[in-house]
Amino acid sequence: MAMLEIKNLQKRFGEKEVLKGLDLTVPEGAVFGFIGRNGAGKTTTMKTVLGLLKADAGEIYVNGEKVVYGQTATNHYIGYLPDVPEFYSFMNTSEYLRFCGEITGMNSAEIKSRSEELLKLVGLEGEKHRIKGFSRGMKQRLGIAQALLNSPKLLICDEPTSALDPVGRKEILDILQQVKKQTTVLFSTHILSDVERICTDIAFLKDGKIAIQGTLAEVRGQNRTEEYLIETVSEEDMKKLLGKFSYLIQKGQTQVTFSGNEEVLFQVLSFLTEQRIPVLKLERQEPTLESMFMEVLEG
Repeated sequence: MAMLEIKNLQKRFGEKEVLKGLDLTVPEGAVFGFIGRNGAGKTTTMKTVLGLLKADAGEIYVNGEKVVYGQTATNHYIGYLPDVPEFYSFMNTSEYLRFCGEITGMNSAEIKSRSEELLKLVGLEGEKHRIKGFSRGMKQRLGIAQALLNSPKLLICDEPTSALDPVGRKEILDILQQVKKQTTVLFSTHILSDVERICTDIAFLKDGKIAIQGTLAEVRGQNRTEEYLIETVSEEDMKKLLGKFSYLIQKGQTQVTFSGNEEVLFQVLSFLTEQRIPVLKLERQEPTLESMFMEVLEG
């Protein structure tokens, strides 16, 4: 079953057409990476799913129910973490979650037990300080706890790791990986290593439409080129290789990678043979999301 289904979504801001007939399906139980460069329309899509923006055309369904702008009935299925979450800074974590729970109509006992469970999940149990003293990472973790408070069927996170240091990013990704047992997760990002780490499904957004979508394995299988790594014995030999082929990407003093079909590989191998350049390593590599993303953008 599709937890989120978007059909022919179109949205324009003045003269700028942001979404141009976007079609997207997020399966139930997925950790779904919504990938696109900054300004591609990821946030616009999410706000339209939440009923905060009115679509110019198209339909959106959450858990089988149609989203209607200005009528947020479908939002009781959704937990949302914006890219920059805002809080009442004078509250502590328990006070804030109690406030959010009361707004959504949860009873006191449910709020207390759910808050304790979620604060432990995000590593903020026992935290008594006011939110105004929290780091960006702590606020993101509290934001996830708030978004999960009413046990949503779909958790939407907008760029949840973009402004965090490596430790903070790891903490958020670990949490998202844990909550997939409870809810479907959709998060937007341009950090491809985050996607490779935890996602089951992905979609590339380009020019207001989805260019590629599917499971991670399916998308890898759609990659049109192979990737190779070559390691030479000496730096001088590597310089010869780099001087001959402009598409080689240097990864170290004696290592390069490149993408291409068999013809491209044979050209490189022929040059190595003609120049009698000894090779320490030649291997075919698993296509990376970065290479596929660049292929989508350039295609």
